[in-house]
Amino acid sequence: MTSDMPLLGTMNHVAITVSDLAESTARFYGPLLRFLGYEPTVEEAEMSVWLSASGCAVNLWQAKPQHAGRRPERYAPGFHHFAFNADSRASVDRCHTYLREAGIEILDPPAEYDYEPGYYALFFADPDGMKFELVHLPPQSNASVVA
Repeated sequence: MTSDMPLLGTMNHVAITVSDLAESTARFYGPLLRFLGYEPTVEEAEMSVWLSASGCAVNLWQAKPQHAGRRPERYAPGFHHFAFNADSRASVDRCHTYLREAGIEILDPPAEYDYEPGYYALFFADPDGMKFELVHLPPQSNASVVA
């Protein structure tokens, strides 16, 4: 993050608990996060940390055995979805191609959604069914709209 950008309220990290850390990392998070420019900085049996050049981090945690395999409820209290920014529509399209080739579940293909003018996004799910998004907003837009 550049020094002229406001820091207050920006994302530091998101922590996600998954049913099978090794499998989820191999099949989904590792390739996806590398595609998005993240690199692993901590890799342990129970957790890993992936850091982007901007300083944002994704922490992955192994679920406790009694909770592994429990499916998330998108419209119950808790995690609904997480949206990553894309630098262009082409990046959204390239990610879609990657996800399709990797056999990752696509929830909604790349399209312009009517959340705000120029909102171009792709929605997909991790192995536990948690929803993610890759979105490109035109420069004149802001991120005030919640998809």
